[in-house]
Amino acid sequence: METRLIQNCTGFSYLKLFLALSRTTHAVLDIAAPAAAALMWLQAFPPLSVIITGLATALAGYLAVYALNDVVDFRLDKIKLQQAEHAASGFDLDSMHVRHPLAQGLLSLPEGLVWTGVWALLALAGAYLLNPTCVLIFLLSIILEILYCLMLQVSHLRIVISGVVKTLGGVAAVFAVDPQPSVSFLSILFLWLFFWEVGGQNIPNDLTDVDEDMQLDAKTVPVRFGPGGARWIILASLIAAVIMSMILFKMRPLPYGPLYMIGALVIGIYFLLIPGYRLYVMKTRLQAARLFNRASYYPLAILVMVAALMLWF
Repeated sequence: METRLIQNCTGFSYLKLFLALSRTTHAVLDIAAPAAAALMWLQAFPPLSVIITGLATALAGYLAVYALNDVVDFRLDKIKLQQAEHAASGFDLDSMHVRHPLAQGLLSLPEGLVWTGVWALLALAGAYLLNPTCVLIFLLSIILEILYCLMLQVSHLRIVISGVVKTLGGVAAVFAVDPQPSVSFLSILFLWLFFWEVGGQNIPNDLTDVDEDMQLDAKTVPVRFGPGGARWIILASLIAAVIMSMILFKMRPLPYGPLYMIGALVIGIYFLLIPGYRLYVMKTRLQAARLFNRASYYPLAILVMVAALMLWF
């Protein structure tokens, strides 16, 4: 059955399965976070060669890590798909294309491994060109992503690992433009991206799958604390993310600092706090999916604002 499904996919349809494996739409959006981090620290646009190499490396890294998630989890994903009623979960960006093509038998495990390995090698090459420290950061993200997947049925504290993995892209981007960045700046950057990932991505995504996760004996925040507790943690994390985004620029005095503070607050309210509050009040899976989707554009909005202010000033 699986062989027939794979053989029936050719050309662009076949490529789309690999793009779905890497959650490419989400991966492209995620590039904005390290790009924004680099600009905020450097306070200027880096050389064009660094921009091109950095964006390509970040994309390769995210494509590899997202694919790795499905490779490691594909057996559990297969069970989860058999139990799920996706119509009740609401649409989110990660399901824009085929959901879990490995688990559905649309791609074979060797194909998934090759795809993941190629992107990982490209990311390592680009990281080395930018700064050898970035290689170590990327390798750490790979190790942590595997650990995150293996902890699905072990502990809800895996969410901490997820948050760390998401922050490492931004941390690596800062090292790519400056080999000796401020530890205090990196600390606030870490907290900013960590709380955004926890409150805007990880827990909302788990909320849409809470019933399936309970059947699978998965250890997630919504399973451990219940949907009500998860919604409280989401709202608290989103508030913390907005606060950290404003502290971040307090640490780097700039001529457009007041405009950034206003912009960061407005963007945080629209992309994080409003959908987060709606989820807290309405308590539906649909609102969880909407929060996930809108929060996915949050780093891009910050990047556009920072780049526009730099060009203006």
